[in-house]
Amino acid sequence: MNLKSTTQVPVPGHDFRVLLSPTPRGARLARLLAVEWMRDHEVPYGVTEAATQLVAELATNAATHGRVAGRSFRLALLDREGVLRIEVTDTRGERLPRAQPASSEGESGRGLLLVEVLADRWGVELGPVPGKTVWAELDLPRP
Repeated sequence: MNLKSTTQVPVPGHDFRVLLSPTPRGARLARLLAVEWMRDHEVPYGVTEAATQLVAELATNAATHGRVAGRSFRLALLDREGVLRIEVTDTRGERLPRAQPASSEGESGRGLLLVEVLADRWGVELGPVPGKTVWAELDLPRP
């Protein structure tokens, strides 16, 4: 039996970080864990819906385009004074994400277009070598 485990890195405060296998199963688990974390931290519904889609897209990209056999990708959810920051770090720093024109017949190619529409801000940070982090931010409603 080939069991893979995930490792949650304990951090102070309300942040969440987890290492996941760069597979479709790892991307799905990233989405499920993010939903649970947002539910536990009472993230508003509209933000949760957008954040869930962002996690799904970024994790799928990490598992598809950022995959290196034997190396995990990291999902981080960061609560930053009125902003939910989603970070997905993989080990393929030489493969930067870029939006591609999607054809109406294609099954892929729309992920970064969705990220662009759903996120208030997004970008890419290089490092630590050999990796990169693709991040997206959502502004939280003020009470």
